[in-house]
Amino acid sequence: MSASGVLAYLAAITVIGWGLMHVIPTRAVADSFGEISLDNRRILVMEWIAEGITHIFIGVLVIIVTAIEGSGSSASQLVYRLAAAVLILLAALTSVTGARTPVIWFRVCPFVLGGAAILLLVASAV
Repeated sequence: MSASGVLAYLAAITVIGWGLMHVIPTRAVADSFGEISLDNRRILVMEWIAEGITHIFIGVLVIIVTAIEGSGSSASQLVYRLAAAVLILLAALTSVTGARTPVIWFRVCPFVLGGAAILLLVASAV
C-alpha cells in the first residue's frame, strides 16, 4: 500500500471514530442540556446525529474510493480534497461556536477534523 493510501485510511478511520463518538452518546449529550423544550431537544438530537453521520459518511467515502480506485487515481484525489474542504469548514464552524464553550470535546474537535483534513490533503498530493 502506498503512503497516500495509508494517510487516507488513517484520516478515514479518525473521522469515522469521531462520528461514532457523536452518535453513541447522543442521549447523554441531550440530557446534559437540562430542561429544554421538546422541540429544542429534537433539534439538538437531530443536529448532533447529523454531524456524526456526516463524519461517518466522509470516512466511508474515502475508504470506498481508496479501495476501489486506489489512492493515486484522479477520482480519489478529488474525493480527498473535497472531503478535506468539508472537514475544514466543519472545523471552522466548531471553532467559532462549540469550541468557545468550556466543553473539552468541542475544543478538541477542530484539531481532530483539521488533522484529518491535513492527512487527506497530503494523501492527495503524494
